[in-house]
Amino acid sequence: MAPKPQKRKRTKHAKPKMTLPVGEEAEPLNMESMGHPEIYPLVLTTKTQEIFNCRVDEDVTEEQPYKLIKKEDIFADFANRAAVSDFYPVKKIVQEYPGDELLLVYDRDFKYGLNFYLIGTEEGKENYLNPPELPEEQEEYKDHIPEETYIYKPPISKPWVSLGSEKEIEEESVKESTKQITYMISRKRSEFGAPIKFSDQNASSVKDAYIECTAYPDKNFTLKQLERDIGMQVVPQIKETSTQTRWTCPKNATTQYYPREFLEEEKEALGQSKTLTEFLNSVCTSVEIALQQNEIMNTFIHDWKCLAEEEGTFGDKTDTHLKEYQSFTDLHSLTEKMITCVSWHPVIYGLIAVSVAVRLSFEERVHFSGKLLLQPSLILFWSFSDPIHPQLMLESPDDIFCFQFCPTDPNIIAGGCINGQVVMWDITAHADRIENIKAGGTRSKKVTLKIRLSKGETTLDHCPTKLSLSEDNLLYKAQEKILAQSKAVKAGEMNPYQNLENALSNILKPIDDFCTKFFVGTEEGEVIYTDWKMERDPETGRFMAKKPVSLYTVHDGAVHTVQRSPFYKDIILTVGGWNVAIWKEGIMTGPLLQSCCAPKRYTSGHWSLTRPGVFYIGREDGYVDIWDLLEKTHEPAQSQNICITMIMYIKPWTFSAKQQFIAIADYYGTLHILEIPWTLSHPSTNEVSSISHYFEREVKHLEYVEQRKNIREQERKEMELELEKKKVKTFQKSKEQLEAELKMDYESYLELEKNILSNLGLTKVKDSKSYMELI
Repeated sequence: MAPKPQKRKRTKHAKPKMTLPVGEEAEPLNMESMGHPEIYPLVLTTKTQEIFNCRVDEDVTEEQPYKLIKKEDIFADFANRAAVSDFYPVKKIVQEYPGDELLLVYDRDFKYGLNFYLIGTEEGKENYLNPPELPEEQEEYKDHIPEETYIYKPPISKPWVSLGSEKEIEEESVKESTKQITYMISRKRSEFGAPIKFSDQNASSVKDAYIECTAYPDKNFTLKQLERDIGMQVVPQIKETSTQTRWTCPKNATTQYYPREFLEEEKEALGQSKTLTEFLNSVCTSVEIALQQNEIMNTFIHDWKCLAEEEGTFGDKTDTHLKEYQSFTDLHSLTEKMITCVSWHPVIYGLIAVSVAVRLSFEERVHFSGKLLLQPSLILFWSFSDPIHPQLMLESPDDIFCFQFCPTDPNIIAGGCINGQVVMWDITAHADRIENIKAGGTRSKKVTLKIRLSKGETTLDHCPTKLSLSEDNLLYKAQEKILAQSKAVKAGEMNPYQNLENALSNILKPIDDFCTKFFVGTEEGEVIYTDWKMERDPETGRFMAKKPVSLYTVHDGAVHTVQRSPFYKDIILTVGGWNVAIWKEGIMTGPLLQSCCAPKRYTSGHWSLTRPGVFYIGREDGYVDIWDLLEKTHEPAQSQNICITMIMYIKPWTFSAKQQFIAIADYYGTLHILEIPWTLSHPSTNEVSSISHYFEREVKHLEYVEQRKNIREQERKEMELELEKKKVKTFQKSKEQLEAELKMDYESYLELEKNILSNLGLTKVKDSKSYMELI
């Protein structure tokens, strides 16, 4: 049990005081910290000042800043306003005060923090009203002491004193008495982005097709409207009427036309008519000429329309920017994978495949080789109809860095791994399901095809170098029934890609008259033109690789793109480092076009499929530079920002004459599909010939530069030979020859001096002495 509270004993007997019932009271705040424990600061509102006649600048002023207040008046204020009274914080001090009047002082300068303060002791009140007199010496000393300047002291945080306001706020606050109802609305993930078809139906014929919420009067919420503002206007009386004739008796009716022909008598009369015969004879020649003209040229062509290109095409000619069409992101590897290669399906609209790889350097791959064996290496198939879920996933033994669809059979896919392996897939069993995606067919939520291949060791000693896939060797139990129902393949129609080790030796034949030379880019920025055809060593008799035909150091970084132009088979585009170069096969002197250094490194590039003078270059800062050789040859025609990170791959594709797309893959694994505008997809009338003439001019320019180099080299050699000859002649001269040359030079000088002086009239003509006579 808690100890009983002890009563406070008083040392002096005082008069009986008026007390009021109070609850728990806080100790009043005094100025004991400042050396005045008898002073209690107060805040008196305007209303309190009027009640106690202590209004600022009226009842209390700077000359008389104090006021004596009776205790009975304060107790009366407690009885009227209770806790709202401004004296409530010092209620305990007022009750214990021994006198009948308390001294209230106006704190004009807020010396104690508030506008008033109360003196709680009789001694303090006497000291304030009757200050003790100082001796004359102290008064004189006080006069000499300069007045202290006021120093601002920031307010000190004080404990919060409860005045009972929180109880009133709690009583007036609104509290929820009913329990809240929570609804959760969910939707299948597979339905995100799916096409929606709306149709009309009769609500009464379908059960639970609708819910009817009928209105009913509720007396608790009935409001009676007492006043209403209405605007009125007088208008003439209006009446609406309508009429329609109804066809009550429909009938079927048909109409047939037949040609009107001449009668036999009329035909004979026209055949014997002289006017008709003369008319036919007169117009026969002009009709024959008109028929000949129709055979030669089209006389009905609209010449005005032929002056310009057709306007009824997709897009606007003034629009030159790529437009965002769609984007794809693998939700399972948002920050771990990057896209290494992109390829459009050659037949199916809106189907695109991408290969993803871990974002690691070669040294990091060697360090984390054990962890990489546990991560799948995939090729993802994306469709325009579902931007979230990949339609197909192909697994490989290691990360794929390039792959391609077979041009003759799109169901065959070949890919190259980072470890040097070449992998092939056959997706014939899933071709029908992929094609149905375009027609809005159903799509499975799970991956339907995963070709699992065992990954090799880090040493690559036991990795398979060749592999083959056969439909008869699939061991998936879930697909046994499907394979059993498939038709048997005829022996003559065997797929040549099923067995790569045995069948290709009989099927493949060597190709004659085939160019085996090709361009290669290195990590050091070199462009090599070499031949992959082996040649026999005359000494050993073994087949050995040929030496490179030519080597150029043009790029200042790794070469990422080497691609032939789709319009000119001998024009090659190379991208690497900070510049771009265009080459012509057979020209060994250098590139036809070499750009200056770009502000950021180039990471990928691709030719336009429809315009011979346009190609796209990706940069490491997420921009795409669009080059148009018809407009500018020294810098990009325009630059456009696609993403915030490095662009890894660019792949355009043409679906129709009015719609073209370009796929751009970034470093974070996002595939951006953009729509190519009209100006970048439709070539001008003579663009092919214009670009061809430009390349020919550059070839002639290179030949001229090479010629000038040879001429300058020959001139330099001749100058060096002449200098050598002069040096040799100088050393071979004898002493007599040198003296003879000096004599001749001196005589020529004297002759010149004599002629000049005689012409000026300064000397007379005299017989000149020879050099030997002077000596």
